[in-house]
Amino acid sequence: MSRPVVPARAHAGLAALRPVQTRSISPENPDGAVGSGGRATEGTGAEAARDLGRGWKVSPSIDVPAGETVTLADIDSAGVITHLWITTHTDHWRQLVLRACWDGSEEPAVEVPYGDFFASGWGVFAQIDSQMISANPHGGFNSYWPMPFREGARLTLENTSDRDARVYYQVTYELGGDHLEDAYFHAQWRRSNPLPEATEHVLLEGVQGQGQYVGTYLAWGVNSNGWWGEGEIKFYLDEDREFPTIAGTGTEDYFGGAWNFDVPGRGYTAFSTPYLGMPQILRPDGLYLAQQRFGMYRWHVADPIHFTTGLPRVDIQALGWKSAGRYLPLQDDIASTALFYLDAPATTRPPAPTFDTMEIHLGSGAAPHSPAGPARREGSDA
Repeated sequence: MSRPVVPARAHAGLAALRPVQTRSISPENPDGAVGSGGRATEGTGAEAARDLGRGWKVSPSIDVPAGETVTLADIDSAGVITHLWITTHTDHWRQLVLRACWDGSEEPAVEVPYGDFFASGWGVFAQIDSQMISANPHGGFNSYWPMPFREGARLTLENTSDRDARVYYQVTYELGGDHLEDAYFHAQWRRSNPLPEATEHVLLEGVQGQGQYVGTYLAWGVNSNGWWGEGEIKFYLDEDREFPTIAGTGTEDYFGGAWNFDVPGRGYTAFSTPYLGMPQILRPDGLYLAQQRFGMYRWHVADPIHFTTGLPRVDIQALGWKSAGRYLPLQDDIASTALFYLDAPATTRPPAPTFDTMEIHLGSGAAPHSPAGPARREGSDA
């Protein structure tokens, strides 16, 4: 029997003494070993530290070569990841794929575009002030999702583009503790671009086992005029087939808003709260940018959705309005990241994200592609 996973930072017994040890993996200590931080003699900051020497920010970052995958962290004992901080240039937010494998599994439990995992799917910065994910100026991404494992963990980053990516990161984790009854953290990404007419966008399907659904992020691009969020989200639990056990009342309702997110006199209004929000609204600029784009999150931390034998399906409708007060099925660009805990380290998942399936096209709501700008000096702060 798996028990609900409570974020480590939210434990009431913060002052309690526990038989665990804190470790942290970064380019300055790539294996998290005791007393091994800051020992590098080579790295991306070596030139800047040439007058200071070893111990003076010699290796603050890594380069992820074009078309290759690098390992961010490889842990070979029981523990739980408590915090992940990472940053790279905005151009790479929809070109890198973050993966996590638990307990020696070859199949990733987490397989999500870098930006979407941190609720930033459009390649444009927006401040996010939530309990589980925070995005801070300018692209400092933080995850507080607890990720327990019984034997080991491996986090990787794949660069699907034709340009190298410089990445700064730190993975903080606890070694030790009893995680035999903890479920494994999973994250899956799917995109409908565009969504076929009169069909639902699928967030999850075919998941078997016991666990709890804990979070949704949607990067939603609207391809028509008018309001776009009448659609309902539905959770098919356990033996549900034709009809779901949980059916919402509208897209903005699920994300904690109301009445089209439309504050009179202000229009669409961004918000970010501990467990839900719409922090991003991208509007046309009258030149290159096309239809409006939105970023929305809902973390089911206080209200996890429990299932006993599986999650056959989670989906959401895309509905607007047409004449005579009738619903209009929309054909929008919808990318979803679904987060859940499961009693197995791997499960069914969609095809892996690729450069083409992740790509944000010119005019799709994000800033047109531009060069990276002046080169960052070797070893400069992220």
